[in-house]
Amino acid sequence: MKNSAFYAAPWSRRRGQLVRASVAALWLAATVTAAGCSNKSDDGAPAASITPTNVTLTPDQRKHVRLATVARSAYQRTIDATGSVDFNNEQATAVLAPISGPVSQLLVDIGDRVKKGDPLALVDSPDFAAAISAYRKALTTAHTAHRLADLEKDLVEHQGIAKREEDQARADAANADADVDAALKALVSLNVDPKIIKAVEQGQPIAHIGGVIRSPIAGTVVDRQITPGQLLQAGTTPTFTVADMSHVWVMAQVADSDVASVSVGDSAEVTTSADAKRLTGTVTKISALVNADTRLVPARVVVDNPQGLLKKQAYVGVQIHSRQATSGLLVPVSALLRDDENLPFVYVAQSDGSFARRPVTLGYRTGDQFDIPAGLKAGEQVVVDGGIFVQFMQNQ
Repeated sequence: MKNSAFYAAPWSRRRGQLVRASVAALWLAATVTAAGCSNKSDDGAPAASITPTNVTLTPDQRKHVRLATVARSAYQRTIDATGSVDFNNEQATAVLAPISGPVSQLLVDIGDRVKKGDPLALVDSPDFAAAISAYRKALTTAHTAHRLADLEKDLVEHQGIAKREEDQARADAANADADVDAALKALVSLNVDPKIIKAVEQGQPIAHIGGVIRSPIAGTVVDRQITPGQLLQAGTTPTFTVADMSHVWVMAQVADSDVASVSVGDSAEVTTSADAKRLTGTVTKISALVNADTRLVPARVVVDNPQGLLKKQAYVGVQIHSRQATSGLLVPVSALLRDDENLPFVYVAQSDGSFARRPVTLGYRTGDQFDIPAGLKAGEQVVVDGGIFVQFMQNQ
């Protein structure tokens, strides 16, 4: 009857009923779909959006777990850095040519150890010959001047001449002595062998007059800048570099965030990459500037190098042991675990006997412990052994 009434009704009435029926059907379908989606979202929500529940272990399972109480402890930081080796500039010198002329012979090579005053090279130098000649002439003139002064004194005593002539003779002798002293200092500045100076003073002939470049300090020849035949210019041409390699400088590059923990006087250990041997040193200076490109601060470490293991410009590892006392909440490395996003967390024992996952912030590592600046409180107990087992039980 309803169907016949429906078909018997005018078309406008039938169209309104169809529209209302269609709207009702669509509303019902949308409701079912929304309900289905809602249920799917609740059942299939990712684990990351769900707060992990605490883990409760049986007495037998608790035997596999060891706890440690978190406490604030004092420690001293060890700052890791890299560095490069340099000469101890307080015990190294560049040898400039003291005389002009061509190099006739090299007497040492790089790596040779020399004592103060040892000859490094020979130079055919007119300056050397001129200095010896000037000293010889000064000695002769002084000897003659003193002999004349003594003669004038004798004549004055016998009233052979006036007193003023004796005074003039004494003045000439004094001037001659001054010339001798100046000529001698010139020879010493040229590093002339004392034996040659003695021979000149005794009037002995010198077979070959040649210049000598001598080492001003004891050490190792670490660089040579001249070759045989090269023309040297007095006071300007660098010839050799001699350095005492028993002590070297290591320029450690410290991160600007660690500079506050480094002080002058801190001990340091330097490790060579070749044999991993450790050499001890001391921080003697910290730069006041930060490198704008690397954000690193140079710190100078003086290192004992008795066997010469450290070479100039070699790269080394540096560990600076700070003397400043620092305190923090220290947790063993074994207590730290990582989640799916590689973020650190620990398991903290709760009052009801369960274990709660707690994210933490890692600070400085000292030995086998980490300083935890955020995430834990003093007095709490964390799992230090068996954390992997607790994590496995939580994921079940």
